Amino acid sequence: MHTKLLHLRHGALRAQLAPGIGGSIARFYSELGDGRRWHWLRPATDGALRARDARAMASFPLLPFSNRLREGRATYRGRAIALQPHDSTAPHALHGLGWQLPWQSKRIAPAHARLSLGYEGTAGWPWPFQATQDIRLDDQGLLLELSIRNLGTSPMPVGLGHHPYLPRRRGTRLAADLAGMWATDADCLPTQLEQPPLLNQLARGRTLQGLHLDNNFCGWQGVARVDWPASGFHRHAALTLRAQAPLTLLALYLPPQAPWFCVEPVSNCTDWLNLDGYPPEATGGNELASGATLHSTLRFETFMK
Repeated sequence: MHTKLLHLRHGALRAQLAPGIGGSIARFYSELGDGRRWHWLRPATDGALRARDARAMASFPLLPFSNRLREGRATYRGRAIALQPHDSTAPHALHGLGWQLPWQSKRIAPAHARLSLGYEGTAGWPWPFQATQDIRLDDQGLLLELSIRNLGTSPMPVGLGHHPYLPRRRGTRLAADLAGMWATDADCLPTQLEQPPLLNQLARGRTLQGLHLDNNFCGWQGVARVDWPASGFHRHAALTLRAQAPLTLLALYLPPQAPWFCVEPVSNCTDWLNLDGYPPEATGGNELASGATLHSTLRFETFMK
């Protein structure tokens, strides 16, 4: 099936959006001249587009929660949540609902598009909502504004965020100030808060070599920087992620041997609805009254010399 892409451009920057594939960004890159491209995020292949696989895109939105929800089950203010697992290989609901549904799109300007999603509510997630993404290219890079509005008559628990995939090139470095890390069990569900030496390493910036993670981090200061050092094939490039509240947590996913990794600004940690006894800043998550809206902003700032 042909997948319609929405093309944005500003200067040398390009973004290709796939609204029908979970409201995803398929590609985000700079034109370097002579037909060359520098991909700031892992580009979707033509095969991934044909398969309509959101998890093979450059980035996709996370809502009405991010990461896993244990067995897709929780209770909130007496209302039951009972979501199906995202596939047959894991028992947990993953990354909410937005990435599994087609979004509507509207071009606002050559460098600006608006994507929207209406969800009517089901027995699995009983709250209807309206979600909107404003995606813009500008002189600094790419700006993502993601919001969700509770269309139901009762308070709705909510989390949101973004799931970008970045190229893992030789010598790639990551820097971020983080206050704590959630240790996990075999299912990558959180067990306890820790302060490992890795936090100091990331504050100073460290290479990704030997680093294998699938963890949530709290106390994020809203800035994370990825550097790809210069080599014989390319110049020094860096991508800085800048987020504002409620995106105060960071999920890092670095699977072994993968040519990509994920730095995910989010507003809730994995399974936050089932975690008790921890302060809100550690678990994240918000409550939306009927008719209320939660808004988030994330910027990807590009640098190359």
